[in-house]
Amino acid sequence: MPATATKPKKATKRAVKKTVAPVVKKTAPKKKVTPAAPITEHKLRIRIRAYEHKILDLSVKQIMDTAARFDAIIVGPVPLPTEIKRWTVNRSTFVHKDAREQFEMRIHKRLIDIMNPSPKVIEALTNLNLPSGVTIDVKMV
Repeated sequence: MPATATKPKKATKRAVKKTVAPVVKKTAPKKKVTPAAPITEHKLRIRIRAYEHKILDLSVKQIMDTAARFDAIIVGPVPLPTEIKRWTVNRSTFVHKDAREQFEMRIHKRLIDIMNPSPKVIEALTNLNLPSGVTIDVKMV
């Protein structure tokens, strides 16, 4: 009988095990952390409305210049959607239903946020003289 040579078996993934030394971490004792007082950021939210956009932009510039004079952080002006009110009116009082006029009124709006305003900034903003036709809503958020 002839002698047959045997082939060595291939090493499989199961058969090969890597020996890695486990990493031991030294941990310091945990310190108790006392929560600090929550930092509250106050915002002065100013909404400005006007019928004419040019007067509105001048008023916004005046407000921003006043706030910047006292080194306040200003976010904005953010243009809000223009509110459009429309009316259709008969031209005559009695007949001629087809003759009508259409009117519209546009209200332009802007939003300015002043972050953490100081009392000086608030006082300066209350003493501003803005043109007529400009409506301002001020909220502390």
